[in-house]
Amino acid sequence: MTLFLTALALAIALEGLLYAAFPDGMKRMMSRALEVPSPQLRAGGLIAATAAILVIWLISP
Repeated sequence: MTLFLTALALAIALEGLLYAAFPDGMKRMMSRALEVPSPQLRAGGLIAATAAILVIWLISP
């Protein structure tokens, strides 16, 4: 559970850094995301989540 919470905190920190460093770019990205069909966003999210979980699983002791 500690590893999961650490990974979650890191993801939130990285997202926060993106908003702090590139606020206009993040706004553009969000407006473009509105144009993408929901099934495509869902598939991309599931692929990203699966890849992240796999990496965490591979590097955990």
